[in-house]
Amino acid sequence: MGTPEFAVPSLEFLYDSGRDISCVVTQPDRPKGRGRKPAPSPVKITALRRNLQVYEVESIRNPSVVDTLSKFKPDLFIVVAFGQILPKKILDIPGYGSVNIHASLLPKYRGAAPIQWAIVNRENKTGVTAILMDEGMDTGGILRAAAIPIRDDETFQGLHDRLSVLGAQVLMETLHEMETRELLPFPQDETQVSYAPMLKKEDGRIDWRQSGKAIDALIRGMTPWPGAFTFIEMTRIKIFRAAVVDVETDQPPGTVVRADPEAFWVSTGNRVLSILEIQPASGKRLMVRDFMRGRGVYKGACLT
Repeated sequence: MGTPEFAVPSLEFLYDSGRDISCVVTQPDRPKGRGRKPAPSPVKITALRRNLQVYEVESIRNPSVVDTLSKFKPDLFIVVAFGQILPKKILDIPGYGSVNIHASLLPKYRGAAPIQWAIVNRENKTGVTAILMDEGMDTGGILRAAAIPIRDDETFQGLHDRLSVLGAQVLMETLHEMETRELLPFPQDETQVSYAPMLKKEDGRIDWRQSGKAIDALIRGMTPWPGAFTFIEMTRIKIFRAAVVDVETDQPPGTVVRADPEAFWVSTGNRVLSILEIQPASGKRLMVRDFMRGRGVYKGACLT
């Protein structure tokens, strides 16, 4: 069971291992792009390329889903970024339970957006965890986990890609251990729980009173969606890349303290942020020098 790009390496590793994949469950085609034409999920595309049976599920809680999945008589469900919480009636179907690969070191960052929030919160490491699922949201017993450092310049896409491959590796190691010995899950430490809620558009709004490093982390974690944004004279712009400049200023946070044909710098709660890549309202993504040659901003302008 999986839907987005993050789940693709796990499906590919599983297929290449020669194990019997009786069915691939994914969410239905969704509108995508400017034309909003229905497009299949990355997992569906991968499964069809390998001639695997695909079952598209709008709601896993539909009673007919239990009947359909039961007919496969599965030993195990493998769930990677499926996008729906499995009820008990579904979890009770496979003989050996359901294994989930989650993109954090549980119990930290339970929820829908663990990669983004780990970057935004400037964690120095994250990882993936294999759990034996229960009815809660990422609350099952831990089977195996693996950690990696988060780089200072880590973007969501870069960390996503590294974790997706690590997740596939952890999945295969977990399955091998389940097949060769009794692998007992151990409970999560409830005193260490934190959450990574689904992102909202407003989560991307820049608060210039924060430190330069905190704003840089927000930009890296919120790109490509919902995008880090701010306003220049009531006009919304998105910022895709920036860099902290070790320069102090007495200007209020959000003030443009330098503006020339090649760059503009903005004051923050401490230090200065150099804006490197930007997207004006109803425009395309631009390097800052191209933006400055067009509309640009002036020294003393205020970003809010």
